[in-house]
Amino acid sequence: MILAAGLGTRMRPLTDTIPKPLVQVGGKPLLQYCLDALKPISIDKAVINVHYLPDQIISYLNALPEQDLKISISDERDQLLDSGGGIINALDQIGIDPFLLLNADTFWLDDRTMHHDNLTALTTMFDKDAMDILLMVVPISNTTGHQGAGDFTMDEQGRLERFRAQDDDAIIYAGAAILSPKIFDDISDKKFSLNKCFDNAIENGRLFGYQMKGHWITVGTMAAIDEAEISIKKHSVI
Repeated sequence: MILAAGLGTRMRPLTDTIPKPLVQVGGKPLLQYCLDALKPISIDKAVINVHYLPDQIISYLNALPEQDLKISISDERDQLLDSGGGIINALDQIGIDPFLLLNADTFWLDDRTMHHDNLTALTTMFDKDAMDILLMVVPISNTTGHQGAGDFTMDEQGRLERFRAQDDDAIIYAGAAILSPKIFDDISDKKFSLNKCFDNAIENGRLFGYQMKGHWITVGTMAAIDEAEISIKKHSVI
């Protein structure tokens, strides 16, 4: 599933007329980075949620060249459901197996010198017997556009805990994860943040992290577009 329903309010006035997932960075829309990231792995279906200016996103997807990836839409026009609620709303399309989750406003530059694909590594690492959620994470020092403190710390086994102010090895969630649908079984809220599921998994010792290789970029403001494009050129991947 790709989360693409956000309002993009911090990117106004640009997002007054275009949804954030279609904002161009480095010559292509943010959403296309997600779709391109799926190509090296065996994903044949993607569910994309929409809310703000949804027809533009749907038109973009319909205009894509014919591909093996089947895309379906989870429509949130009537109510924006936040990250957790948006997933629950789409579970009938996702199914009962663990699934990959991507954020449409973040992307990463794989370390091509190592011939390394981060989503391949993420999916390979997931262990449904030990994990409810596996997050792709990255050290703050290896990011562009991030503002604020860390999200988590990770132990030698890859288990995650929430970042505390005194920790000096903070990492952040890099906008890609594998989740087991069972994490939503006991949640009755219609609208809620996925952070609720992260905290539940931490409490049960079942939130793990995979530390990506390469450079991570988030585009949350107008200024972040220029920062992202400078970073792309610096890392010479497109």
